[in-house]
Amino acid sequence: MSGRYDDIIKLSRPVSKMHPPMPMEDRAAQFSPFAALTGFCGAVRETARLTEKKQDLDEESLAKLDERIARLKLAFPERPPVSITYFVQDEKKAGGRYLTQTVKIRRIDEVLRILVSEDGKQIRFDDISTIESDFFGRETE
Repeated sequence: MSGRYDDIIKLSRPVSKMHPPMPMEDRAAQFSPFAALTGFCGAVRETARLTEKKQDLDEESLAKLDERIARLKLAFPERPPVSITYFVQDEKKAGGRYLTQTVKIRRIDEVLRILVSEDGKQIRFDDISTIESDFFGRETE
């Protein structure tokens, strides 16, 4: 049985005089799977991540916050720990989330309308939804 390529089937393969042979590890890399949708899973995860809308406080809640900030300012030598719930704007999409942290206040800036905690965290008055502390349960002296 004579085949179409009988004249070349027994020849050795050509070897380049210009390029050295490729190592086997590099040859295998040519055939690794192609990831056409690189980053797609991350994009789907980001789209599925939920954010909250910032809630507007009523007049009574705003007055309560103002009163508590004023009392904190008077209690500065004591610096009682307070639990603050505040809104953090999301960096990538509309909305954000509410965080609650217990901190000691280092400074209250009424001009910039921010609280600065001992660790340097700045919290805008407009982002605060509640301030809680055992300190507020005591009578003012």
